[in-house]
Amino acid sequence: MGRDLQLRVATPEDLQWIYGLRHRVYAQELGQHAPDPAGQLRDGLDGENVYLVAARGAVRIGFVSVTPPWLERYALDKYLSRDELPLLGRSDVSESDVFESDVFEVRILTVEPRWRTTAAAFLLMYAALRWIAARGGRQVVAMGRTDLLNMYLSAGLRPVGRTVHSGALTFEVLTASVADLTKVTMDRYRTTLKRLGSEVDWRLDMPFAPRPDGCEHGGASFTAIGTDFRSLHRRHQIVAADVLDAWFPPAPGVRAALAEDPGWAARTSPPTGAEGLLAEIATVRGLPTETLAVGAGSSDLIFRAFGRWLTPQSRVLLMDPGYGEYAHVTERVIGCRVDRFRLRREDGWRIDSARLSAVVRAGHYDLVVVVNPNNPTGRHAPAAELRSLIATAPARTRWWIDEAYLGHVDLTESLAGLAATDPRVVVCSSLSKMYALSGMRAAYLVAEPVTAAQLRRWTPPWPVSLPAQLAAVAALRDPAYYSERWLRTRALRRQLAGDLAGLDETLVVEEAVANFLTVTLPSGGPSAAQLVTECRRRDVYLRDLSPLSSQYQGRTVRIAVKDTAENARIVAACEAALNVLRPRPASLAAMPAGVRAAGTAR
Repeated sequence: MGRDLQLRVATPEDLQWIYGLRHRVYAQELGQHAPDPAGQLRDGLDGENVYLVAARGAVRIGFVSVTPPWLERYALDKYLSRDELPLLGRSDVSESDVFESDVFEVRILTVEPRWRTTAAAFLLMYAALRWIAARGGRQVVAMGRTDLLNMYLSAGLRPVGRTVHSGALTFEVLTASVADLTKVTMDRYRTTLKRLGSEVDWRLDMPFAPRPDGCEHGGASFTAIGTDFRSLHRRHQIVAADVLDAWFPPAPGVRAALAEDPGWAARTSPPTGAEGLLAEIATVRGLPTETLAVGAGSSDLIFRAFGRWLTPQSRVLLMDPGYGEYAHVTERVIGCRVDRFRLRREDGWRIDSARLSAVVRAGHYDLVVVVNPNNPTGRHAPAAELRSLIATAPARTRWWIDEAYLGHVDLTESLAGLAATDPRVVVCSSLSKMYALSGMRAAYLVAEPVTAAQLRRWTPPWPVSLPAQLAAVAALRDPAYYSERWLRTRALRRQLAGDLAGLDETLVVEEAVANFLTVTLPSGGPSAAQLVTECRRRDVYLRDLSPLSSQYQGRTVRIAVKDTAENARIVAACEAALNVLRPRPASLAAMPAGVRAAGTAR
């Protein structure tokens, strides 16, 4: 269709055309609605839903509407109750903690008559899918006209067994997961999309094509440095606040151990089972060596352990929002039946122990994952609360506690001692982020001896490199250095939070407890993706949290705490980006009452 085919979010100028086209098609052409003398067709969702538009130059071609879950109502509510269509959010209170809806509704896909034989409808459906995925959507629901049912089925949607009649039209209610729709689309239409991707003018705030592996991580900043390692000087120009690496260097002993004989460390095979590292962890943490297993970072341990314990029939409960690796491994790699326990912004993202206890008791889960402190919310659940929670949980449920950021709170809050004796509990602890060893890749887990021995049997020899073992042992031997650095991190985080909050009173800055904070943009303003893109123009990289959870509504970024100079660059980049995205101060609407926070939160 040519490069001048543009896909964009509707502008205010598009809306009258949209309402007019809806009237011409659904009132006059198809007879779904009664004609309106004004020639306009609107409904109660207009003004809150999102329209995506296809246009060619000044000629508007078609549109599609997306209803996000944070509106807490759908067009389908006019036709079916939540009991009749529970995927929109169950009315049963006992289930509401898990089954609060995160479903996105796609509706009124409409194309001008002369463009209906082109790729416009396909591209609008694809744009809606990409927009939803970029905002953490996991499930799509749609009403498909029965006369066009084959088109929807070929896209990967499936009937739920509910039929809706509206005027002269009959619709099937259809649904599919975002992951399945993305897979079907890429499998069936990869060549077509590759061609169209080079032809269309894509004005949406996410990439045209999805990530190949489907897992969202930070660290895009390394792409700017150069993944071929030929332009490493760029590291001095880039502020890598999109990944949670420590802002400070490793302890002096670590640097000395690596510098003493780097040639020897590079060419020499390490101890086969990392025996020295295991002994040091056991000594420092006060744990029996037989309760430990090590790996090349926490992801190594997650893949190894979950691959042994879980099957596609396993039921897993994750916190939402939560670290994306867990959803990737359980849902996409293993194919488990995964539910999400909703952490609520209005509760300060804290775990409600009573709610979680009730859900776990009723859910028959094989595994519950708790990242503590949570990434990306940065909230910490007290150890005493988790102990009580676990004590009342069913015996069949295993708990995986990820303590990657616990040093920023208090290492005495660890559940490692419980994990060493309770076969239902496993604690995973990365040495990367807290000890400034992200490049080394070293982590350990704690489990009762039988479980730990099973995982060690499935651990290949030399699981941690010699440089990483040398560095980790030296780091664990200098707790005073790291304690001082963690205290300094708190001061830097507090200053960064205050400086960011001072940029604009409509920003919500949540400081939390770890080596990062979050900034939420006001509803009606620029998206998180737009802020990230503008900051990258200034070599400052932030993390858009939108793909992790629909609760962020496409408006929240996570920012790693850096040193004083880099924090100042972050603030300056955000200020400049906001000035570009909001050329007039009044252009950003204020957040709804009850949502806006005053200053920073801890």
